[in-house]
Amino acid sequence: MKHSGVFAGWWVVAGAFLCMMTGYAVAYSFAAFFGALEAEFGARRGETSLVFSISAFLYFQLGFPAGLIADRTGPRPMVVGGLLLVAMGLAAASQATTLWQVYLGYGLGVGVGVGLSYVPSIAAVQRWFVRHRGTASGIAVAGIGVGTLLGAPLAHELIGALGWRQTYLVLAALTVIGAIASGFMVRPGPERYGLGPDGDAPTPGTTFSIPDGLTLGEALRSAPFWAIYIGALLLSFGLFVPFVHLAPYVSDLGLGEGFGVLLIFLLGVGSTFGRFLFASITNWLGRRVSFGMMYIGAGAMLVMWSMSTSAPALVVFALVFGAFYGGFVAIAPSLAADYFGGRALGSIIGALYSGVGFGALLGSPVAGYAYDFFGSYTGAILAGAALCLVSFAITMATPEPARWLATRRR
Repeated sequence: MKHSGVFAGWWVVAGAFLCMMTGYAVAYSFAAFFGALEAEFGARRGETSLVFSISAFLYFQLGFPAGLIADRTGPRPMVVGGLLLVAMGLAAASQATTLWQVYLGYGLGVGVGVGLSYVPSIAAVQRWFVRHRGTASGIAVAGIGVGTLLGAPLAHELIGALGWRQTYLVLAALTVIGAIASGFMVRPGPERYGLGPDGDAPTPGTTFSIPDGLTLGEALRSAPFWAIYIGALLLSFGLFVPFVHLAPYVSDLGLGEGFGVLLIFLLGVGSTFGRFLFASITNWLGRRVSFGMMYIGAGAMLVMWSMSTSAPALVVFALVFGAFYGGFVAIAPSLAADYFGGRALGSIIGALYSGVGFGALLGSPVAGYAYDFFGSYTGAILAGAALCLVSFAITMATPEPARWLATRRR
C-alpha cells in the first residue's frame, strides 16, 4: 500500500508526528501561562502547578484504556477524538473565573484528549516497522519535541498580544486542524492491508491477521514489564519539574520571564535532537543499555540544574536535559515492542505509561509546595536526580530482549 511510491508506514509516522506535535504543543505551553494564571487567580506555585500535573497524570493514565480500545478499533478514532477533546478543554479554560475551572477545562480536557491520542498513534508506528522501527519511532515522537519547541514561545507571544484567554481559543482552533490532518494519515497495522512491516511483501502462506507477540496479561506477568514500569515511574517524579518550574525559577534569579520561555523552547530543541540522536545509537549500543543511559543523563542534568544560577549554565541544562528526555520517549515504545511484540502493543504501552502519570501528578506540585515552604527548589530537584539513579540500576539488572525471549521460549 503506497501513496505516490511512498510506503504507507511513513504516512503513519507523519500522522503520529503531527498528532503528538499538536497535543504536546498545548501541554508544554503551560510554562507560558504560569505567571498569568498565578496573577489572575492569586494562586501559590503549588496550586498553579497542579493545572499541568492534573493533565499530565490523566494523559499517562488514560494511555492504557486508549491503547486497549485502539487495539480493537484502530488508531484513527482515538487520534481524532482525543485532539478534539483537547480543543474543547482549551475553549472551556478560556472562560474560567476561578482556578478550579482551569483544573477542569485545561486539566481534564488536555489530559483526557492527549491521553486518548498519544499511545494509539505511537503504537500504530511500531506495527508498521521492524528493521526501521528505531528510526520510525524516533521521527514520530520527535513531534513531542517540536511541540515543546513551538508551544511555549507561541503562547508567550500570543498572551502578550491577546491575553491568556484568547490565546487558549487560538490554540483550540489550531488543535482542531491538527486533529483532522493527523487522523487522515494514521491507520491500523500493515496486516490489515495484506502487507508485512517495512514495506515487505507478505511471506507466502503467512497470515498477518494477528501480529506476533504477548497478550497484555502475559506482559503484565513478566519481569521486563515491571522493570520498565518502575524505572519510568521513578524518573517521572523529576522529569516534568523543569517544564513547569524552570520559568519561575529563572524569574527568581532576575533573568526575566522571557528567558524562562526561551529555556522551554531550548528544552524542545534538545528533545527533538535527542529523539533522533539516541534512537539511532540503539542500533549499536542496544535499546536496553541506551534506555538506561537516558536515566543517568537526566539525573546528571538535574544535579546540574540544582547548582545553576547563570544564563549560560541554564541554557546548557535545558538543551542537554531535553535531549535525554527526548531519547527516553523515543526509545521506550521500541523497547516495549522488542520485549512484547505487536499483538497487544497499544494496551501494553498504555499500561507502562500509567506509572509515569503518578510521578507527573506528584513531582511538579511537590516541587512547588517545597518552594512555597522552603523558598528553594534544590531539595526537590536532587530527589528527582536520586530516583533516576535507581531507575538506571533497575534497567541494567533486566536481561536483553533477545536473551529474555529465548529463555521464555525454552
